[in-house]
Amino acid sequence: MRSRSNSGVRLDGYARLVQRTILRHQNPVTGLLSASKDHKDAWVRDNIYSILAVWGLGMAYRKNADRDEDKAKAYELEQNVVKLMRGLLQCMMRQVDKVEKFKRTQSTKDCLHAKYNSATCATVVGDDQWGHLQVDATSLYLLFLAQMTASGLRIIFTLDEVTFVQNLVFYIEAAYKVADYGIWERGDKTNQGIPELNASSVGMAKAALEAIDELDLFGAHGGHKSVIHVLPDEVEHCQSILYSMLPRASTSKEIDAGLLSIISYPAFAVEDLNLVNVTKSEIISKLQGRYGCCRFLRDGYKTPREDPSRLHYDPAELKLFENIECEWPVFWTYLLIDGVFNEDKIQVQEYREALEGILIREKNGIVLMPELYAVPPEKVDEEYENPHSVDRVPVGKLPHLWGQSLYVLSCLLAEGFLAAGEIDPLNRRFSTGFKPDVVVQVTVLAESNQVKNLLQEHGINVQSIADIHPLRVQPARILSNLYTMLGRNKNMKLSGRPHRHIGVLGTSKLYVIRNQIFAFTPQFTDQHHFYLALDNQMIVEMLKTELAYLTSCWRMTGRPTLTFPITHTMLVDDGTDIHPAVLATIRKLEDGYFGGARVKIGKLSEFLTTSFHTYLSFLDPDCDVKLFDDPNEGRNSPDSEYGGYPADFCESESQDELDQYINDVLQSTALKSYLPPTSKTVNQPPVFSANHSTKEILSIMAKTKGLEVPAVSMSLPTKVLNTHRKSLNLVDNPHFFETKDRENVLHLPKDAHGDLDCRKLVEQLKECPTLHDQADILYILHILKGADWDTELDGQYGVTVHCLLNELYRKAGLNQEWGLIRYISGMLKKRVEVLAEACTDLLSHHKQLTVGLPPEPREKIITTPLPPEELTDLIYEASGQDISIAVLTQEIIMYLAMYVRSQPSLFVEMLRLRIGLIIQVMATELARSLKCSGEEASESLMNLSPFDMKNLLHHILSGKEFGVERSLRPVDSSSSSPAISIHEMGHSGATKTERSGITKLKSEMKQFFHEGHSMSSSMFTSMKGSTPSSPTSTSPTGSSGDTSWGDRKGQWLRRRRLDGAINRVPVGFYEKVWKILQKCHGLSIDGYVLPSSTTREMTPCEIKFAVHVESVLNHVPQPEYRQLLVEAILVLTFLSDIEVNSIGGIIHVDRIVHMANDLFLQELKAFGATGSILEKDVATGICHFFYDSAPSGAYGTMTYLTKAIIIYLHDFLPSTGCAMQ
Repeated sequence: MRSRSNSGVRLDGYARLVQRTILRHQNPVTGLLSASKDHKDAWVRDNIYSILAVWGLGMAYRKNADRDEDKAKAYELEQNVVKLMRGLLQCMMRQVDKVEKFKRTQSTKDCLHAKYNSATCATVVGDDQWGHLQVDATSLYLLFLAQMTASGLRIIFTLDEVTFVQNLVFYIEAAYKVADYGIWERGDKTNQGIPELNASSVGMAKAALEAIDELDLFGAHGGHKSVIHVLPDEVEHCQSILYSMLPRASTSKEIDAGLLSIISYPAFAVEDLNLVNVTKSEIISKLQGRYGCCRFLRDGYKTPREDPSRLHYDPAELKLFENIECEWPVFWTYLLIDGVFNEDKIQVQEYREALEGILIREKNGIVLMPELYAVPPEKVDEEYENPHSVDRVPVGKLPHLWGQSLYVLSCLLAEGFLAAGEIDPLNRRFSTGFKPDVVVQVTVLAESNQVKNLLQEHGINVQSIADIHPLRVQPARILSNLYTMLGRNKNMKLSGRPHRHIGVLGTSKLYVIRNQIFAFTPQFTDQHHFYLALDNQMIVEMLKTELAYLTSCWRMTGRPTLTFPITHTMLVDDGTDIHPAVLATIRKLEDGYFGGARVKIGKLSEFLTTSFHTYLSFLDPDCDVKLFDDPNEGRNSPDSEYGGYPADFCESESQDELDQYINDVLQSTALKSYLPPTSKTVNQPPVFSANHSTKEILSIMAKTKGLEVPAVSMSLPTKVLNTHRKSLNLVDNPHFFETKDRENVLHLPKDAHGDLDCRKLVEQLKECPTLHDQADILYILHILKGADWDTELDGQYGVTVHCLLNELYRKAGLNQEWGLIRYISGMLKKRVEVLAEACTDLLSHHKQLTVGLPPEPREKIITTPLPPEELTDLIYEASGQDISIAVLTQEIIMYLAMYVRSQPSLFVEMLRLRIGLIIQVMATELARSLKCSGEEASESLMNLSPFDMKNLLHHILSGKEFGVERSLRPVDSSSSSPAISIHEMGHSGATKTERSGITKLKSEMKQFFHEGHSMSSSMFTSMKGSTPSSPTSTSPTGSSGDTSWGDRKGQWLRRRRLDGAINRVPVGFYEKVWKILQKCHGLSIDGYVLPSSTTREMTPCEIKFAVHVESVLNHVPQPEYRQLLVEAILVLTFLSDIEVNSIGGIIHVDRIVHMANDLFLQELKAFGATGSILEKDVATGICHFFYDSAPSGAYGTMTYLTKAIIIYLHDFLPSTGCAMQ
């Protein structure tokens, strides 16, 4: 017998260690590892980490085999791994109903459990008795399932198991918008069971999705049925959310050592090397101690100050855990493995030595890894005084299996028994490598020959959809429908992929389905989802963003291919020409660069060889997927309205099942015409004369519903929806219903009982002069009878209210009547497909959202991602059932998300985005620029095209000056509202058209409005009761001081008003407030106190602290006054840097502002100012001129605030004279 080599002896030593410390806990029946002798539960995450040493050791034996027994040993170890992974699979498959539910609800009640009984695979605690929702644990399982399968292990046996794993992919796909309990099972660090969005979960999900994509779970023995499919956009979403969070771990944890598993082994989820290094150095500088790293700051787990009898902490006691958090050695094993992967010998050496020092050695030579090191109870005070000075004691499980396993794995790597590539066969470690430039291939396709000929007249040659046969082109929603077939399984009652939006990465691949090649047009060109695609300028804008997105995010082989359809809605002048914005775009695309992206334009057939192809083999005839399981299934997808590309269909004889299915989805959405055209007869009285107040329509509706409405009531019962378009006013005080025109009675038909006659109302549809009136009638029917009521229009059956609304929506779209389009979208409850994603984008950039108009009970706050249905309901509820506002809210959230991705600098130091206030500010700005009433401005706002709306929002966020022009509508347009266009202001304060000298020609057509001459201060709605925030007179005009103000008058007032409304504060403001609170008992702001005790619960950089400060500031109703208070607090913060130990008492910020205002007025009077310059604001008592003063300069607000603070705090300041400067 050959003698044992040196390496063989070392391996046998590790095998003995693994056997005695890890495998002795493995259950012989289920293969699961119990946590320790006393804990018989098996945690999913701990089990996977604990078996890694066994997997690594098996590979090391196979590679360094001296003799046959070694190969046998390798097989034995590998089968232990397979048994454990299959045990976990059993546990999860028993909860298959939860996987199915969670795909739709994403609720903490419907998730897989985090721990199971190690002997029976059964659940251990109830759904709500534990923080079960831990996306990172499920993701870790999928990641290692993929890695181990790639290394040659066979873990998955049957096709049923394959479909289950495919459904686990759908389960973690939405990780970027799921608030969970995270890697430490606690959620928010106050340990009160509040879930939050965790970077560690999002990162692990991203890694798992990338690893398992296109992987054959049967390994070398599989075929196309056992391949897992992942949609690339979901991976990309996880990545962008992860990038916007790091190095922060979640809202309550500014850093967390668990992120080591994301930035390094096993996930390698971050591709940006700088971000990896920043996160790593944050962890080492803030969390590393002498025995390992803390999990996060102020972590109370197992510290001597923790009260073990309570599950939850008291928020104020978190301060007690500072500097005595337990240190976990397991994180050093991560850093050691990280050193091996980076080939950093010094790091490997350092952490190996550090680990040697803290391992616990038993008599028989077995080394054990303790769970954590805690401060001994009698030495707590000493540690508070001098952090890291006290010797700690090991506490908790011994050995800690997770740590023990990673320790063995790190030793095998460091001693060269394993190469890095062997425990990472899928090469995740190269994620930070170099990425080549991406060229986007663009194919422009004409929808019909008519469009193709129009383009030819402009010298642009494109193919029409019919020309490219046998290649097929379909809208993206067909792809969404086809993907719902993926992962269906009748035996397990699994329904396949939820009907989710497919992003531009998904539509930029070519698909091979049943041997035909399909291209799909991107979602943003599809008009059935939301009305943004009806605005051609908006389509161009979105094309620009999507191309830039493809350039930066494309990860697959080959080039992305974007199919851009030119449809009949892109025509202007009654279909005789192409929209100029679209033409200009095609020309720019031909140049080879568009919006910063490199593009190549050409025919689809030329791109076949350079594109990426995905084979949707699950749709093959021999697979069990039945496209028509049940005639009613899959038909009612949320976006079924109408139409596809008719030119694409094959002849009906040759159709196979797939073509029938596609035809069927499109047919179910084809539009039939029922609505009569609007009548143009002049002598007919309109159904609703414009001066009818909503009050009457509503009272008639209310009577029908059996609600009594008193004749002159100011407020309506909430059951009645006060949504009528004419009552919307965002600017002035809403004195809703005036009853002055009682004599015009509505021409609403009554039946014999004096109730509303709905059948006659249907007949009146034919007599309406405008689409608006038709919409009003349908609205009343919609409220009274519901969407599915059959109107039996013209004696046809099956013509529901819903049908007619859809048709009206299309007509309004062709006429580009945005106010009407938004109104009908609200009735149809259309929702932005990507609303939940947009919200998560904003939340992950550490913004919070509120929807609805202030104050709070009506204004709803969104702090964690919500499932789409819940979100839409919340928005409709917060909008007080005003459907136009609800639709506009969704639209604005979407634009904000676009901007936060493309220009994050716009949002610097804004924490809470209050959508209701932003809408109000937009209306105010329009009212100011157009010098019109609030009602008119609100109407104009609703009629802005999406493109203009997005621009107006951008101007308000960036604080740019802008001008607004009214242009007259074409005569035949049925809309009554003026069209408006928005321009940037030039340096001289005039818009470009004005400067270019052709104003005379245009002046007959347009009335012109100039920027910023006078500011009618009654515009801004006060949010408290009915006093306007400024007196109704305009700021002083004609007074002696007016000449010197010139064009700049009102500028600072407007700036403060905008900043106050969008909650912008100076950089570093919240950390400075934290410092002040350490020196006084609290700050009083407008009657609300911010106590100093909040610093005991929260750390200065924590988002929760910033949100807390902000919620106190948000009690101030006038935005300009709020901004002055912020300025005053800022001046106060300069004091916190002076050597003043305590300022004592509660500081009343309001008093300081009022003192500064009095000082300002005294100086004004000393200069002999009189009359209107001294006018004060009624609500706050602050002089208007003070609001409109620049912050800096000899007469700036800062100067007076500083003087006021020095007078107020006279006793506490050092007695030297320097402070007075």
